[in-house]
Amino acid sequence: MRHGERLDNIDPSWASTASRPWDPPLAQAGHIRAFQMGRGIQQSLKYPIHRVFVSPFLRCVQTVVELIAALPTINNDLGTNIGEDNFIDNSKVKVSIEYGLCEVFNNVAIRPNVAPKDGNISFDVSELEALLPTETMDYNVQKVYNELPQWGESFLQARARYQKTIKELADKYPTENLLFLTHGEGLQTVLSSTRKDGANAKLQYCAYVELRRPIFNKDQLFDGGEFNVLPHYSQTGVSYISSNDP
Repeated sequence: MRHGERLDNIDPSWASTASRPWDPPLAQAGHIRAFQMGRGIQQSLKYPIHRVFVSPFLRCVQTVVELIAALPTINNDLGTNIGEDNFIDNSKVKVSIEYGLCEVFNNVAIRPNVAPKDGNISFDVSELEALLPTETMDYNVQKVYNELPQWGESFLQARARYQKTIKELADKYPTENLLFLTHGEGLQTVLSSTRKDGANAKLQYCAYVELRRPIFNKDQLFDGGEFNVLPHYSQTGVSYISSNDP
């Protein structure tokens, strides 16, 4: 899933006084859309989300905060249409910050007018974790990437990073449903690697795709097959445009 709409898109002047202009928060519209997506996502997916892995950029963490707040709970959603087998209390969702899902580390993806000239970008992970409900945090998960990418990362390198991160985490939790909260390039990478027309996809904020793969149990060892994107529906925020279109 892609994060919600960022504040500097709504208020371009925000960056001029920001201490971290390359790490904008969500705009109010981004908060609202993320919450609405959380309200609708479990109804449309029809299965529970067990774990969320999120980029350390603020807009991504804030998107997860809204998603979790909107997920159904036993106390506040007695009228939900979700079946008992698919229901999960939002406090049972486990969240981890994963560097492998972060934005492409170059001055194209991170806008050149705000990108640090020395490439010095860092995150206070404890501050980001404090934004999330305490009961959801899983501090014991080993990151796929323990360090941020090197500044000047190419898009090709970033795509390989996204693919490695998703595959390794899916292999680590083969019996759980995972949600990856990342950036537009991360979602584009998934589409490009699973659909012939994926490179031409247009992605709205909070757009998402649903990946599935077969899991084989061999002598108590789980082995995963190839990922496939489920059929596209308009509510996912992804649209496909033919490469022949003007």
